[in-house]
Amino acid sequence: MKLALSNLRHAVRIGKKKLSRRLLHLRMRGQPESKILQAERRLRGVEQYKTLRNSDVIFVSFGKSGRTWLRVMVSHLFCVKYHLPENMILSYDNFHALNAAVPKIFFTHDNYIKDYTGDFDSKAPFYDKPVVLLVRDPRDVAVSQFFQWKHRLKPSKVAINNYPPRDAEVSLFDFVMSEGGGGMAEVVRYMNLWAREMHKVDRFLLVRYEDLRARSHEQLRRMLDFMQVDASDEQVNAAVEYSSFDNMKKIESGAQSRFSGGRMKPRDKDNPDSFKVRRAKVGGYRDYFTDDEVAAIDARLAETLDPMYEYV
Repeated sequence: MKLALSNLRHAVRIGKKKLSRRLLHLRMRGQPESKILQAERRLRGVEQYKTLRNSDVIFVSFGKSGRTWLRVMVSHLFCVKYHLPENMILSYDNFHALNAAVPKIFFTHDNYIKDYTGDFDSKAPFYDKPVVLLVRDPRDVAVSQFFQWKHRLKPSKVAINNYPPRDAEVSLFDFVMSEGGGGMAEVVRYMNLWAREMHKVDRFLLVRYEDLRARSHEQLRRMLDFMQVDASDEQVNAAVEYSSFDNMKKIESGAQSRFSGGRMKPRDKDNPDSFKVRRAKVGGYRDYFTDDEVAAIDARLAETLDPMYEYV
């Protein structure tokens, strides 16, 4: 019964969001697209802000930094610990509704809150919340963003997040070196703002994707300690094993993906670049460029990214 009610509440919440966006577009029909997009970004910001303020723990990351993998890992830890359905994925308070011992956890890319608050230069809404910031090498993120744009991104997200038009002829190198829409510069701006603001957050934990790959058990334990969640070694091992790359690929390819609300579904099963779980390779950006292009990308990152992240 609790599971059915939790699923119903989640479905109703998603339905309300979709309906509010449709109504917004109906009300603003005939107005310039720029105004409609601005209004929708603000509406999404209101939604994110409310969820943020009602959450117990916040996981923040730029898109394509490993959030889905981390979410599956943490989700499975709670599934094992509290005997919840194995294939459930954390979505704000759905686990909390089944067992109040599970904190309300908000996974966010922090795309739109600033469009509601009007504050583009601070992370003030996060200051009094426990925040886990997941970061990844901006070069790998930008390459992954390119494939997301080409093969997975919903048309409605292309314009609202300042990506090039879907039919634009943009090379991978030009995309990575661009200033907008998922390019490396945008990733760097995001990370640099957090570098300036993280010391203002009451409780803050920085997790690097590369460290999580290399030492998954250790890094998961750090996050659990930060959330004040007790877990046995067996539970941690189970979570890490379940979220392994090979198993994530199986989940996305099989029927289990239906439990993830679309997060773990390929756009085209015949195209490996359309999968959410694509390669997960650290430093894999080098595979796509000439030596001169790699040198140019590395130089740009060294010039712009805060060195505290230790990617340059």
